Amino acid sequence: MFLQIHFLTSYHATLLNRDDVGLAKRISFGGYPRLRVSSQCQKRHWREWMINHTDLPRGFRTRHFFNRIVKRRLVENGMNEQLAHSLILHLGTHVLASAGTKKPLDEETLAMKQPVLFGKPEADYFVGLIQEAARAGDEEAAKSWIDEKLKGSKPNFAALLQQAGIDDPAAGFDGALFGRFVTSDILTRVDAPVHVAHAFTTHALDTEVDFFTVVDDLTEDETGAAHANEMELGGGVYYGYIAVDIPLLVSNLTGCKPEEWRTHDKQDAKRLLELLINAAAQVSPGAKLGATAPYARAECVVLEVGDGQPRSLANAFLKPVKIDKEGQTLMGQSITALADYMSGLEAMYGKEDGYTCVSTTPQYRWSRETENVVSLQEAIERSLSVALGEPS
Repeated sequence: MFLQIHFLTSYHATLLNRDDVGLAKRISFGGYPRLRVSSQCQKRHWREWMINHTDLPRGFRTRHFFNRIVKRRLVENGMNEQLAHSLILHLGTHVLASAGTKKPLDEETLAMKQPVLFGKPEADYFVGLIQEAARAGDEEAAKSWIDEKLKGSKPNFAALLQQAGIDDPAAGFDGALFGRFVTSDILTRVDAPVHVAHAFTTHALDTEVDFFTVVDDLTEDETGAAHANEMELGGGVYYGYIAVDIPLLVSNLTGCKPEEWRTHDKQDAKRLLELLINAAAQVSPGAKLGATAPYARAECVVLEVGDGQPRSLANAFLKPVKIDKEGQTLMGQSITALADYMSGLEAMYGKEDGYTCVSTTPQYRWSRETENVVSLQEAIERSLSVALGEPS
């Protein structure tokens, strides 16, 4: 079962996502350059917004998990700082080095070599484990207790948490949504059920370089600007696409097998999917906030639910959208192109079993009569009811 989210959002003069030299990110599509917003940029902003709108355990993507979270909590709970440092180093070395990593933790800072997404349940487990070890006696006795405790354990955190009977999503709700990827066997990976495409403009790129200056308020003997610089600005209608593997999401949240997802609690999955749709529709992935106020909301959201293979509707814009007649808008033309492309796919492959719901602002017309056009909240409720098998 998949949930697909398509959305069209129009932005004014902005710099939503920059490359390594400060220019707006772009991509060539259909032979034309387009403005682009990376999937990583979108997920980062959605994640930060969702953290403030849910009480589910969150994750921390960091190299400093052991020092700034685990060690800090141990010291705050009364453990000697030197003892806490030594036991964390021993524990981390035991768990991580057994996976073939040399010097997995820096002896002085306890930092890892690469940022990894950790969750609160993992922090709780390691804090509790070290506190229990410390009760075994002196430092050497505590290290021996850790060695004995972990003897025979698989060298990854997921196995340790499972052994401890922890059912919460180990890498937090954001790990359950977007996965956890590492380049070694340090951790058991968490597959991402949420697949996010790079958003791009439905029309050809059109940018300009904005030259700006700064005036020194306290200068007395100089005229002109005290500083001058430039930045690239662009506006346009962006198409965004998300595909969600619902069985895998429920599996990540509950620990069940993906094929058994229907028989497990789906309330957390429902809450997260509702937040994800709202984030995609409302949260702006904008840089230069003070200079461009890059805030906009989607004016068309299409939600699809079904068991068929997901497919992006990006090719609706393979030929860039243009304004050919007076009164047309890029958003209106983009919505029409999206609807026409869906009809074209159905003419070729037939209409797949599933459910589709559309939400647009009133000034735009959805040309297909087979879909319900409702408010965004109603579209979310109807789609998730079908996706999660709830009674209508």
